[in-house]
Amino acid sequence: MFGERVQRVEDPRLLTGQGRFVDDLGQQAVGVAFVRSPHAHARIRDIDVSQALDVEGLIAVYTWEDLPERLAQPLPLLIPHPALTHARTAYPLARDVVRHVGEPVVMVVAADRYLAEDACALIEVDYEPLKPVVGLEDAAQGAALVHEDVPGNVGAHLVQEVGNAREAIETAAHTLAFRLDIERSACTPLEGRGVYARWDGQDLRVYSSTQTSTSVRMAIAAKLNLPLPHVEVIAPDVGGGFGVKIVHPWPEELLVPWAAMTLGREVKWAEDRREHFISSAHERGQVQYVRVGFDDEGRIEGLEVTILHDHGAYTPYGIIVPIITSTQLLGPYKIGAYRVEFSSIYTNTVQVTPYRGAGRPQGVFCMERTMDKIAHYLDLDRTAVRANNFIQNDEFPYDQGLIFQDGRPLIYDSGDYPEMLRMIKELIGWDTFEQRPGLGIGIGCYVEGTGVGPYEGGHVQVTSDGRVHVSTGLTSQGQGHETVFAQIAATELGVPIERISVVTGDTRRFGYAVGTFASRAAVMSGNAIALACKKVRDKALRIAGEALEADPADLEIVDGVVRVKGAPEATIPLSTVAVLSNPLRYAFDEETSKATQFASASAGHPDRAPVAEGEEPGLEGRDYYSPIRSTFASGMHAAIVETDPLTAEIRVLRYAVVHDCGKLINPMIVEGQIHGGVAQGIGGALYERMVYDGDGQLLNASFMDFLMPYATEIPHIETAHLETPSPLNPLGIKGAGEAGVIPVAAVIASAIEDAEGIEIDRMPISPSELFHLRAR
Repeated sequence: MFGERVQRVEDPRLLTGQGRFVDDLGQQAVGVAFVRSPHAHARIRDIDVSQALDVEGLIAVYTWEDLPERLAQPLPLLIPHPALTHARTAYPLARDVVRHVGEPVVMVVAADRYLAEDACALIEVDYEPLKPVVGLEDAAQGAALVHEDVPGNVGAHLVQEVGNAREAIETAAHTLAFRLDIERSACTPLEGRGVYARWDGQDLRVYSSTQTSTSVRMAIAAKLNLPLPHVEVIAPDVGGGFGVKIVHPWPEELLVPWAAMTLGREVKWAEDRREHFISSAHERGQVQYVRVGFDDEGRIEGLEVTILHDHGAYTPYGIIVPIITSTQLLGPYKIGAYRVEFSSIYTNTVQVTPYRGAGRPQGVFCMERTMDKIAHYLDLDRTAVRANNFIQNDEFPYDQGLIFQDGRPLIYDSGDYPEMLRMIKELIGWDTFEQRPGLGIGIGCYVEGTGVGPYEGGHVQVTSDGRVHVSTGLTSQGQGHETVFAQIAATELGVPIERISVVTGDTRRFGYAVGTFASRAAVMSGNAIALACKKVRDKALRIAGEALEADPADLEIVDGVVRVKGAPEATIPLSTVAVLSNPLRYAFDEETSKATQFASASAGHPDRAPVAEGEEPGLEGRDYYSPIRSTFASGMHAAIVETDPLTAEIRVLRYAVVHDCGKLINPMIVEGQIHGGVAQGIGGALYERMVYDGDGQLLNASFMDFLMPYATEIPHIETAHLETPSPLNPLGIKGAGEAGVIPVAAVIASAIEDAEGIEIDRMPISPSELFHLRAR
């Protein structure tokens, strides 16, 4: 089944309304709503809840002062880093000062969400407005501070350098210097965040729309002072994540379970759309200053990039995003010398955490704009300049000399960039494209670190009915895990895929995991499941060999039946092997009677224990995969756009992708991931942005004002695959989840620039902005 275009097994359930999302659960639970700050920066002088106390159905009102000691502390800093010298995280409920519009101040519990909202409307919070810090450059000047104890609003400052970039630039034949801007956007999944909790006096069960149920579990246990075995966290069906749900614990993931324990009631909260805009997380916002030196062929001899990164009011996820930008910026190129410096800056806006692509779109925009500018300066074909800078096939593994987001060296494991360029040029028709006014072609290349550690695990069990049950700890948000993990198990075990079930994100089934992010699920859990399957297969063949009186090396498993190779009449069903793997004292049916003490194979061996030393009952296996470093996927995109001569409307006419994620488990699912990513990328290039005014108010916090592309804005996406297997994992695979979105802004900018002859240095770009650029 590995490599086959298998239809997604989860789709019938989801498409016929049988999905189970957080808000489908807990219909008898009481509801939660929050009073959230209307100010970007203010001191809380007083909170008056007296008028809300008369609301019928009100159960409880909580402020920061009501929280127990552990819960009243700031939320965890998930990923510390030596360069993050001034990390700051929020309190579950604001203490003394609010630092962005939407920060939670008061939690209200009532008989239902409607009554809770009514009570929230009657609570009066007396604020003393403080000067808001909005905009990267104003924030970097430090005239006003987001946190009084953070000088200059600088949370982190990091420099990485390979060679002497400044000297290389100064001595190069040609140099360029320019500025680039990427504005804010956000994940906006179809389903917002949500939490439902119930407490029975001893055990706490929490359902959360999360990308990391095991980590949420550990955070809840730590913050609520509960033994870990008494906490269960389950991610049911999750309606999209794209990064925002990897953050944990959100305030609500602690407050809702705490309220359930405090009140002895089932408690639920589901995020509404405005809350998602102003109270979850954003991404993308950066300003980049670039200096580059190059020779007559466009080969880069020195590159220096200085980045201002807006991380909003808090840094719960550390500085992963700017680290990824600064390292993945290099793409498929070998740069003579490279210096990158970034400052991660506080502003009075929603916190910034990873959004699909996680810093890579900004880095690729920087490098690909640089390549286009070099080509224009030298009057060379844009693809020729890229080809002149490529890492060549015989140079892998290629060490870029930097430290990646996983703390490991940035070493590319495999790839074939020249062939990929040939394929994308052929797919889009680069060499035959006919230039005319208002029509342009663009290209963008990228390398993506995937399969980030530290580990994931898999558990595989064959039951006495011959069914295979696969579980892994990471969660699913629509990626097709139930299908691809089943394909891996089917391939390894020789079992029809229809007899395989997959469970993800349920700590009752698998307690140790990291999470779903960074295009890592297939690489990490896929390999762990394959390793677990090998254990099951080896045990099955040993047991079957004894029953068939055959050497296990002479056996194979086909369609769920173990048979002797070349002698198909000598067989034993895998279901019977599962029965024999569990010596029984009691029989429950005809099948299990085969494993009782007078019928099992061990009955004739009185000198041998029914369960051999080092063995366990049952036909099951558990294993973990932990890589030495990330594996690096790559891709190249190209597009043809048309710009209207009067209205400056931008239409994407054609879009092509060549992608290399190593060996493909399911080409159709990979293409679906790419297509969805491209759609998000087009949104980020032409439509989606978060617009703050000078007072820190988000002006477009609704789907009436926040533009997204519809199907009418997304062209047919032409896709081709290149497979260069990774040598770092047994399956030879690389990640694919974020690939589609990464280079799109750079590709669209390149095509618009080609159509208009106007430099495009800021994204996203609207028709109005293009219109005014024409007038300059």
